[in-house]
Amino acid sequence: MRTQGGFEGRRIQRTGGSTFIVSLPKTWATSRGLRAGDLLLFSPGADGSLTIYTEETPRSERHRRVVTVTNSLPKDHLFRQLVAEYIAGGPLLEIRTNGRMSARTREVIREFAQRVIGPEILEESGDAVILQDVVGANPLPLTSVVRRMHHMVETMQTDAMAAFLHQDMAIAEDVRERDWEVDRLHWFVQKQVTTALRDQRALTALGLTFPECATFLLASRVLERIADHAVRIAEVTELTKGSKLPPDSLAEFSRLSASALEGLRAAVDTLYSGDTQRANEVLDAMERLVAQRRKLLDEFLARPGRVAVALAYVLESLERTGLYASDLAEIAINHSVSTQAMAATAPPARAEPPAPTS
Repeated sequence: MRTQGGFEGRRIQRTGGSTFIVSLPKTWATSRGLRAGDLLLFSPGADGSLTIYTEETPRSERHRRVVTVTNSLPKDHLFRQLVAEYIAGGPLLEIRTNGRMSARTREVIREFAQRVIGPEILEESGDAVILQDVVGANPLPLTSVVRRMHHMVETMQTDAMAAFLHQDMAIAEDVRERDWEVDRLHWFVQKQVTTALRDQRALTALGLTFPECATFLLASRVLERIADHAVRIAEVTELTKGSKLPPDSLAEFSRLSASALEGLRAAVDTLYSGDTQRANEVLDAMERLVAQRRKLLDEFLARPGRVAVALAYVLESLERTGLYASDLAEIAINHSVSTQAMAATAPPARAEPPAPTS
């Protein structure tokens, strides 16, 4: 046995003329209760590595995570804790209270189960609720999830501007409700990536490398932020209700919104295509959008109080959408270069030496 850089080394041996064998570290094998005849699974990595893990066993009680909460915990605090537990992963989550669980606590748990992808209420008792992840090892493709988030965010932004321009409270309320859909997809991406970082089998199921997981997690976060700004624009509708908005300013806002969404659409496309030239064009276009926003802001500062505040809010959110599109374009450039670098540095396949002749 040899050690190098903190790793144990084993020399490859040859048996039977064509079969390679490598011995396993005894401490690792015994600590996992392995015996002769047990099955090991192998997963090749894009970087040339090979991950070895034991055969997956059926889910058991050791996969259950028990969390004790209090009935006096504020609803938003409890909800955030449940989201954190969800992102941490695990097939079974048991939420308990010391004493009988209140109706309010159960209501938050039920709302949580409805808001996220996977967990369903499996069992309830006087002091506990057990949630089971029904998605398990068959996740939705992260690339498709991010695409779906983009379509939802783009529609939210378009509808938010329609609500603002026409002072339509019904559309504004609908935009607010759809924000939950974006949140649940973002939490799902976080959960899948967290699980993949912890378990190579989950990474294999996703069909992505670690750098790709990081890329789509970053993209998901950016899209979730854009959705928040769409909600902010929708909420301004209530602030301007009954006020006459300047037509010339509304026309400028429409143009800015269209430019921001065009940049966002192009940035997402470059994330999948790897077109760095187009990604740089997005960055240049968004710089021009920011410059236009500054010019408009100077004009709005001279307007009456409430209208000026409303216009400034919307203007800032449109700018943030453009800047987040720039972030996505930079993520796309980094991802493209990283992919090319990984392909260039992949270890070349070595020719197999000829079998010994008898």
